[in-house]
Amino acid sequence: MKLKTKFENSYIPIGDKNSIDEDPKCNKNTVISLLSIFLLISVLIYLYINDSKNILENIKTDFADFGTNHNHVADSYCSVTSDEYKFDCFPRGKADKESCEKRNCCWSPSTENSQVPWCYYSSNYSNYKVINVTTSRDEIIAFFNITANTIYKNDIKVLCMEISLQTAQRLRVKIYDPENKRYEPPYPEVPVLKFNNRNEPLVSDYIVKLSNDKVGFAILRKSDNLTIFDSRNIGGFIYSDQFIQLSALLPTKYIYGLGEHRSSLMLDMNWKTYTFFNHDSPPKNDMNGYGSHPFYLLIEKSGKSHGVFLFNSNAMDIVLQPTPAITYRTIGGILDFYYFMGPTPSDVISQYTDTIGKPFLPSYWTLGFHLCRFGQTLKELINVHNRTVSAGIPWDTHWNDIDYMKNRNDFTLSDNFTDLPKYVDYLHKVGMHHVIILDPGVSSREPKGSYPPYDDGLKNGLFIKNSSGLPLEGQVWNLNGGTVFPDFTNPKSIDYWIDQVSNYHNILPFDGLWIDMNEPSNFVNGDWEGCIFTNSSNWENPQYTPSVAGGKLNYKTICMSANQHAGLHYDVHNLYGFSEAITTQFALSVIKNSRPLVISRSSFAGLGHFAGHWTGDIFSTWDDMKQSITDIVLFNMFGVPLVGADICGFNDNTTVELCSRWSQLGAFYPFSRNHNSDENFDQDPVALGPLVIESAKKALLIRYSLLPYLYSLFWRAHIYGETVARPLFFEYPYDNNTYNIDTQFLWGSALLISPVLKENQVNRDIYLPNDIWYDYYSKKCTLSNGSVYTIEAPTDTIPLKIRGGYILPVQDPATTTTSSRKNSFGLLIAPNKFKEASGYLFWDDGNSLSK
Repeated sequence: MKLKTKFENSYIPIGDKNSIDEDPKCNKNTVISLLSIFLLISVLIYLYINDSKNILENIKTDFADFGTNHNHVADSYCSVTSDEYKFDCFPRGKADKESCEKRNCCWSPSTENSQVPWCYYSSNYSNYKVINVTTSRDEIIAFFNITANTIYKNDIKVLCMEISLQTAQRLRVKIYDPENKRYEPPYPEVPVLKFNNRNEPLVSDYIVKLSNDKVGFAILRKSDNLTIFDSRNIGGFIYSDQFIQLSALLPTKYIYGLGEHRSSLMLDMNWKTYTFFNHDSPPKNDMNGYGSHPFYLLIEKSGKSHGVFLFNSNAMDIVLQPTPAITYRTIGGILDFYYFMGPTPSDVISQYTDTIGKPFLPSYWTLGFHLCRFGQTLKELINVHNRTVSAGIPWDTHWNDIDYMKNRNDFTLSDNFTDLPKYVDYLHKVGMHHVIILDPGVSSREPKGSYPPYDDGLKNGLFIKNSSGLPLEGQVWNLNGGTVFPDFTNPKSIDYWIDQVSNYHNILPFDGLWIDMNEPSNFVNGDWEGCIFTNSSNWENPQYTPSVAGGKLNYKTICMSANQHAGLHYDVHNLYGFSEAITTQFALSVIKNSRPLVISRSSFAGLGHFAGHWTGDIFSTWDDMKQSITDIVLFNMFGVPLVGADICGFNDNTTVELCSRWSQLGAFYPFSRNHNSDENFDQDPVALGPLVIESAKKALLIRYSLLPYLYSLFWRAHIYGETVARPLFFEYPYDNNTYNIDTQFLWGSALLISPVLKENQVNRDIYLPNDIWYDYYSKKCTLSNGSVYTIEAPTDTIPLKIRGGYILPVQDPATTTTSSRKNSFGLLIAPNKFKEASGYLFWDDGNSLSK
């Protein structure tokens, strides 16, 4: 069955022998002189479409009927069935009747819900009209022409929409200016996919629907004709130079993703705005976070799932409203959507990671336990090592925060840490590892010729430049005051970074790099000298600013008008940490000739192909511990399975009970690390006494025994794009009781983890989906029909269940992965009701680069 494009009640088969253009392309030549001779082209289009009547027989040729005159909005067009269908026409500033009607929108302040917009788009609002549509075997090309200007500056006059079938489950919709090249993200590099055999029938899981009198498109699931995304004249489509808006109706409210934010697992659709602009701040509600992932997964009423990714790195707001509907507002670039048809949640993530890059396979030692602390001397570091070993707590890697640096400058060693290389040599001797922090900011105020990271970067022109062409200078941790920022989008930065990392590795033989402050963070707003404004540029203060922390784009970061190799920082800001991760990962792989470990705070779609992530400067609270479960499973959905939160919290002092329960949970983070701030007391397990020691030791011994299973999950993530940690609905998408469970999660398909997340509890309620479940400790079997059970949870124990039908490879645990890998294997077999079980094991040397 061929892919079909639906126009109202008629279909255009893509690949028909009478297709208008066998290989149409949107380019400058296609629309040259379009504006100057529009009347002539209208006549040609009329004749052209009549000649192709067998294909476009139901498309009107009187294009005067398209579009709308906005000089008057009839009351009938402002009547909507309910408040949920009101799309905000005045997203910034205080609206009144006069200012609203100047935008040709509807005014109705009568609602009782303060979140419902009073100024909203009419049902016939349209700024563009269709002027041409062509089809080929696997593409649809449509042109739109503007019919009315908006309040936003520099509306794009002509738009091209390319709809391309890429696989049976993946569709791309790209809307852009065909006459003027606009910024598009340089990475991740999305593979161009087309069917190789052009004689093979195209079989897809979707239908594309266009209308002859509505600008936009709809995507339908072919199997049940469900519309999963409908943007046709919904919510005010606008495409100006620095404000692009598109809204669409969605089929259900069961939506997940759109990170990085402090949010519930199932996203709030009550007029909720999610802002995407990487920012350094402890995670808080209603604030943009460290990373940007404009991707969501939605469960349909049938239990099938699909995903949508907007490939755009500019600052943006995404609004969810209870229609259910979504509105995208970005301030640059283009609209470049990818649709993934699943139909299972795992299928969606596999298809998504096919697009942005499959996760890297970490070294085996990376999956051990890690210890770190900010504000630690070398003597204190060694004391922590000795007491942890004496307690018999399994662990693999000791980390250093910026304390080891001289004047807090990258690639230096403090006079107080001169013996750190000896300690690292000792760690290697006993089969352990070492990771150091590395911030992107380079000190710019050291004596000339004394600091190669600055001298070499300046000589080769590798620092981000201000609008005057000089290195932009801010300030981060460097004690001498000034900081410049390497431009990791410059290809020459690769050799520069390899040299700096290699030279320092010769001094301190670390095993991995922890890249922090790479949003990029800045302790001054923009530049020491201020950001330069020009009459022709609104980069620092655009007409529409998304709901960013601080109210302006350069708050706690660098100037938007700064220049990088890949473009203005205005466009590439959200890619800064990602570009550093790519460069750092490559440098480490060259230097060590083994799998590199890079953990990054800032992220963008595709980070998981190069690095892992930790969730930043969270607080030592029960709420933040609970939130970490949502954060971990969401980043797995974003293709970043190596993710964890700071066990026991980073900010503020923990408590014994909180750290005990958090140590139990943290033992089951894919990336398991205890870390806290210099302002708080020690919180490594031994520092907090017997209860935390016992809880951590017990949970980590289980983790180490299950490492063969965990490692195999990472291998499947690397090969197939699967998640490692996942919410219950991934395995039970037809059980809507699982859709909003955010206090339990799974390792793979088989291990259910249900931590205690409240104070003073020794039991908890857990949901067991319809299956056989075995208690990890007692091996007692429960045959559940999808019910809630109250189970015991002693103070030193985390509840664990094994799903029937699965086999987990296990190994006798030891206190390091180096030792545990030498121990005997076993199989943990949990039969299903048919007395059957299956599993898998991937095993290699655990460290070599992939061939």
